[in-house]
Amino acid sequence: MKSFVTLFLILLAFGVSAQDYPESYMCYKANADITIDGLLSDEEWAKAKWTNKFVDIEGDKKPKPKYKTRVKMLWDENYFYVAAELKEPHIWAKLKQRDTVIFYDNDFEVFIDSQGDNHRYYEFEINALNTIWDLMLAKPYRDGAPAINAWDIKGLKSAVKIYGTLNDPDDKDKKWTIEIAFPWKVLRECAYQGRKPKSGEQWRVNFSRVNWEIEVKNGKYQKKMNPETGKVYPEYNWVWSPQGVIAMHQPETWGYVEFTDEIVGGKELTPRIDEDYPAKIELIRLYNLEKKMYKKYGKYFNKITSGYGALIETTSKQFLISIQAASGKTLYINQESKIWSE
Repeated sequence: MKSFVTLFLILLAFGVSAQDYPESYMCYKANADITIDGLLSDEEWAKAKWTNKFVDIEGDKKPKPKYKTRVKMLWDENYFYVAAELKEPHIWAKLKQRDTVIFYDNDFEVFIDSQGDNHRYYEFEINALNTIWDLMLAKPYRDGAPAINAWDIKGLKSAVKIYGTLNDPDDKDKKWTIEIAFPWKVLRECAYQGRKPKSGEQWRVNFSRVNWEIEVKNGKYQKKMNPETGKVYPEYNWVWSPQGVIAMHQPETWGYVEFTDEIVGGKELTPRIDEDYPAKIELIRLYNLEKKMYKKYGKYFNKITSGYGALIETTSKQFLISIQAASGKTLYINQESKIWSE
């Protein structure tokens, strides 16, 4: 309780609402093998807790999602496991080719930033046909990075279970469930020291669900058209940890997943609070200001008011901002939004 009160006071001091702290989850170790069949019937899953229900990507700015979505996580020596449940009365999917843009269908997405520095992170998408798109990003799109679509998660396991009938408008479906096993031998490529997490370490993770408005024509599902624009209605974006804006590619607002060696179903633990989170958000604020000023004036500025007493170094094309965080560490951000500490 003391750590949460301390965090609340820090957040309050720098204009960040305590409600804006990302979602967090304690990821326990599985004590038995998990069969990836989409059923979520393994005893280990029964012991694991669900996350909070997903919310709109913009948070409280928008209404709550129409359908419930939630996730569980586990890990062992070989895999990071994700289980998802998506309530849905009309389950459909069309895309069958790997590495196509899966969110053109309704989909479920996983985002993983192992070092929490906004760089070298993973995105994974899956539809109800178990068609996947896995990609890596060297840095966020806002900083000019292309997606590395040729990158594949070798050894990945995934499965989908449909509680209803896929692509059949004549009945009402219940839900679809997903199981994914991400192998550490791949995820560790971008992780600290090139390894899987140790007990007590946290990774930044988020989950997204894309859902389209649909209608039935000629006995088939199709995306619903807006008669005023002649275009399909925009998709819903429902997420575990809200982003505040319609943009998944800002890893600084993803959730915290803490890994523990405690076996699932045993000792109850609470994820550690990142006391430096307010300082990281301040760095992002300063980064955004620098970007806006460069766009307007063609240069970066080395003096911006900050409650943290930021030190800003600039050149004609680059900047480096440093501040002192609550932990005593010096945090840095550059013009590509990479965050690190010393």
